[in-house]
Amino acid sequence: MIGIGLVGYGYWGPNLARCVSETAGCRLAAIADASDKSRERAGQRYPSAQLYSTWDEMLKDPDVDAVLIATPVRTHYDIAAAALTAGKHVLVEKPITETSEQAQRLIDLASKDGLTLMVDHTFIYTAAVRKIRDLIAEEQVGDVYYYESTRINLGLFQGDVNVIWDLAVHDFAILEYILGAEPVSITAVGAGHVHRNQESLAHLSVLFDNGTLAHINVNWLAPVKVRRTLIGGSRRMIVYDDLEPSEKIKVYDRGVQLSADPQSANDVRISYRTGDMWSPQLSTKEALLCVIEDFVGSIADGTRPTSSSVSGLRVVRMLEAAAKSLSTGGHPVEFTRMKAAS
Repeated sequence: MIGIGLVGYGYWGPNLARCVSETAGCRLAAIADASDKSRERAGQRYPSAQLYSTWDEMLKDPDVDAVLIATPVRTHYDIAAAALTAGKHVLVEKPITETSEQAQRLIDLASKDGLTLMVDHTFIYTAAVRKIRDLIAEEQVGDVYYYESTRINLGLFQGDVNVIWDLAVHDFAILEYILGAEPVSITAVGAGHVHRNQESLAHLSVLFDNGTLAHINVNWLAPVKVRRTLIGGSRRMIVYDDLEPSEKIKVYDRGVQLSADPQSANDVRISYRTGDMWSPQLSTKEALLCVIEDFVGSIADGTRPTSSSVSGLRVVRMLEAAAKSLSTGGHPVEFTRMKAAS
């Protein structure tokens, strides 16, 4: 039975704690949080868990084999590095670290001692995103032309990250998972209308080496919450709406094609294909529960989790490239150069 310690019982921590309690092969051994009120809530809900006011004190607990980190991004590296040094397996809330250099150091620490290091990119564990990946892998979509995402709402403003690090990180993780392609360049423009030094809305464009162009709209200042993605391919097109209670994915057999053997550019004719629409049946299993199961399974079997530390590193590199483009007023940043520099 794997003993798990949770650092942070604020916004996301209670969800992690609940999923640990519902997962076979592990138990919630300890919870650390500096807030008296948070520890009181945690103790009422999980009376068998040992409570700590500091995470470093919790790391000394011999009953804690693995650590979940649900704290602000600026603290991820220090807590994760200390946990790995103490011989604990680690699952970190997204993004894995503030910089790619920090992420690489954690990867090296985990690799040295054969420990599992994983990042909680929850969306890639949803049945919808996994189905999209299958459709692309099975070539039912064809060549992926574009990925258009709108991820907007009113708040929640984060204290230590801007809207790109809070919301676009989800799309970066999804793209890294479903495409199997490398980003070539990233362009980002944004504005901070509440805190001038913190962008509250942004538009990003990412070009991949397979020709896919991704456009991502993230915004903390929208009157409504929208989580909608369009994926266009040479064979089929997909509409993914995460807020739909059912039929989150709709697959359209629609597209365009050129007439055969045109005599010249002026003879080119475009025909439109309008076929059926269908919505695949999806599992209703909670994605976060799948995250914890993958983490526990990786510890038990020594297998690489789906949302591995390497995936977390790639996403942070994309975030860094977006931040660099943002700082230059939207000039494209070539990802290959960014990666070489890091």
